[in-house]
Amino acid sequence: MSKLSVDHLLGIKYLLKEDIDLIFDTAQNFKEVINRPIRKVPSLRDITVANLFFENSTRTKLSFELAEKRLSADVVNFSAASSSVKKGETLIDTVNNILSMKVDMVVMRHPNPGAPVFLSRHVNTTIINAGDGTHEHPTQALLDAYSMQEKLGDIKGAKVCIVGDIKHSRVALSNIFCLQKLGAEVMVCGPTTLIPKHIESLGVKVSHNIKEALGWCDVANVLRIQLERQGDEKDVSFFPSLREYTQQFGINGEMIANTGRKIVIMHPGPINRGVEITSDVADSAESVILDQVENGVAVRMAVLYLLASGIGRN
Repeated sequence: MSKLSVDHLLGIKYLLKEDIDLIFDTAQNFKEVINRPIRKVPSLRDITVANLFFENSTRTKLSFELAEKRLSADVVNFSAASSSVKKGETLIDTVNNILSMKVDMVVMRHPNPGAPVFLSRHVNTTIINAGDGTHEHPTQALLDAYSMQEKLGDIKGAKVCIVGDIKHSRVALSNIFCLQKLGAEVMVCGPTTLIPKHIESLGVKVSHNIKEALGWCDVANVLRIQLERQGDEKDVSFFPSLREYTQQFGINGEMIANTGRKIVIMHPGPINRGVEITSDVADSAESVILDQVENGVAVRMAVLYLLASGIGRN
């Protein structure tokens, strides 16, 4: 397979396993590029990419921007906080105005689930979903799985536990889809209040005991509590306090040692040290948290490059 089966990256659920393999192979080549003294290639020269972030972001926005510049693309950054959206302009009108300036690709983060899919049906451009509400975050799942594969050699048959606020996480859903397509077993672990009802229907195991989960898994992907995404639910207590959450579901070095096994530690960031994970675990030899950040640039370069090849200039 030499090209993606999709014209946009809207979610992992739309990708084939062959698409994921192609993205990983391409990312491997770009990882070599970004570790050279000269870290740029002309692959996206004459392509203009607009980063449309309707929600605050540091890591993802910076990673995409670096990926675009490493590929020699022209980059336009758009912040909703100072945009016409605040003045009542619709999403479609905002994007069409940007596209009229001859923009070829749009990387979009939006607080509403489904916004990138909606946009892809109404505007004529290539869309990359950089996170839509609590729905999907496909490039995060791809870089997570790529990092696991790099560490383990093969994801097929690996046991991966996603720990924390599954209910409000877009990372969890994309990871579940991606890992299952690659043949991994997936478990989610957290308080009952932070595990979506009927999640077992996705074919995942569910645990409410962190020690049990760590005893089962080869990889622990630890998520933070998504306080900012709880919206109207802020009056609802999902757990008595952060201190109690830490006592029940926080991961520390002693717990890992007690398993008698080596467990790969991952975290999409930002880390709340001392809440969901302690520093001795986050900074341990088995942690690939900083590898995830480096791999994020290579994976996003691969996605941009592969989608740009279908724009019609090549």
